[in-house]
Amino acid sequence: MPATETVRSDVTFNDIREAAVRVQSIAKHTPVMRSHGFDAAAKIEAFFKCENFQTGGAFKIRGASNFVFSIPKADLPRGVVAFSSGNHAQAVAIAARSVGIPATLVMPADAPRSKLEATRAQGAKIVEYDRFRDDRAAIGARIAAETGATLVPPFDHPWIIAGQGTTALELLEEVPDLDALIAPIGGGGLMSGCSIAAKHLRRGIRIIGVEPEKGNDAFLSLEAGKRIEIPPPDTIADGLRTPVPGALTFPILQRNVERVVLVSDDEIRAAVKFLLTRLKILVEPSGAVGAAAALFGKLPAGLGRVGIVLSGGNVDLDLLAEIVLR
Repeated sequence: MPATETVRSDVTFNDIREAAVRVQSIAKHTPVMRSHGFDAAAKIEAFFKCENFQTGGAFKIRGASNFVFSIPKADLPRGVVAFSSGNHAQAVAIAARSVGIPATLVMPADAPRSKLEATRAQGAKIVEYDRFRDDRAAIGARIAAETGATLVPPFDHPWIIAGQGTTALELLEEVPDLDALIAPIGGGGLMSGCSIAAKHLRRGIRIIGVEPEKGNDAFLSLEAGKRIEIPPPDTIADGLRTPVPGALTFPILQRNVERVVLVSDDEIRAAVKFLLTRLKILVEPSGAVGAAAALFGKLPAGLGRVGIVLSGGNVDLDLLAEIVLR
């Protein structure tokens, strides 16, 4: 792919700083929220970085727009192609539309309908696949080869990682004296970028990743010291169903992440409900895993001021009703 062949594979704090400038026309500076009720329940001081209020409803616009805005102008007219369960797809579609280029999104047929519809509403072409039988990366690569479009990976690229790192950059600039940073881990793009920014801004900060119990590939990989692939995870956290950490993100996770903790689907449901009923904010299951880890005592003991990334808020109404009424 010409647009990315010469891109270096490492990501620095300066890359994240530059990404913050590059994406500011489209990515929001999201608020940091507090809740005395949550603090009392979790026995920490929680500072929520609310990416559920982000453009497109999730942090993904940061990496997607940094990537799209970095594509050489000569390659832009051929458009972009991406594969995603929903939030990355929607973010790529928004970024592509903002520069007037076509976008093709490869999405699982069982993706939340709200994410499919929101992506289609941005004018993107959607190609559906079966997540249990088809190889989404192969489908995306084939489309890119046939059309000349630039493939925008969901997490495993320096431009993506740097863009996602702007989440922690904003959080630590607003709340610099955090003891720990908690974020979800899917493919590792968000946590990789955030950990680079956080470690630069506050050397001693502790970095804790969170995964659903049924999607524990990063947990197993860090324990084994190598990337472990698991079967397609069946979890309510649809944005964290990645079966293996990225080739680029995994070494960053190894360097910076102290540990990965696991939460059950029922704990995730409870966190979504708590955030909705007590904080009055809507957070999707994937975005609520950090809150679930805090609420159910999964974090290391002795933490005081903790930054928790609420990574997105895109959830189907039927699922939300089931969670609230459960």
